[in-house]
Amino acid sequence: MKLINKLKENPFLRNIIIFLAVLGPGIITGSVDNDAGGITTYSVAGALYGYKLLWTLIPSFIVLAVVQEMNARMGIVTGKGLADLIRENFGVKITFFIFLGLVTADIGNTATEFAGVAGSMDVFNISKYISVPIAAISVWLLVVKGDYKISERIFLFFSFCLLSYIVAAVLAKPGWHQVGKEFITPKMEYNEGYLSMVLGICRHNDRALDAILHAVGCY
Repeated sequence: MKLINKLKENPFLRNIIIFLAVLGPGIITGSVDNDAGGITTYSVAGALYGYKLLWTLIPSFIVLAVVQEMNARMGIVTGKGLADLIRENFGVKITFFIFLGLVTADIGNTATEFAGVAGSMDVFNISKYISVPIAAISVWLLVVKGDYKISERIFLFFSFCLLSYIVAAVLAKPGWHQVGKEFITPKMEYNEGYLSMVLGICRHNDRALDAILHAVGCY
């Protein structure tokens, strides 16, 4: 009761809590990208090229912001998800082939998630034949038996755990001068490995799944 009374007396604190409540689903959707596939992509990029690919984060962020904002607007204005809008404007046949490709990509993405579970649990000497089935059953129970509030709290907890990235970056003690330099001075290499890694980073940052989730989450 004391907390509720304080919120009533302090409009600034009340507005912050309301903002965080509205922001909650956005935090969860934005955390989708921080999966096993993303960690693998970024760690390989760092291992092979050091800080040289940091500049890709700037154009990737711009494209990501434009695409997500555009999809959010469509969801808010039309009250429909991206799939519905594609079907209405381009027909069922085009929509079918687009989402056939999306389903194929998502199957591959799901495989990387379970590969991440297997790899991370292997660090603790837990067999993949045990960890992967347990993870799969847990996700199935959450989706089928769990309700929205439980799912949201679990996803928010995992989203909060992603702050460990910031802590890890600070503890690694990188050369911040070099980091800043590589951010603003891109150096292109026209070879297959470098270009493939650039495409991999950009593709992972700007996925079609994210666009759909943002559009659906805003209507």
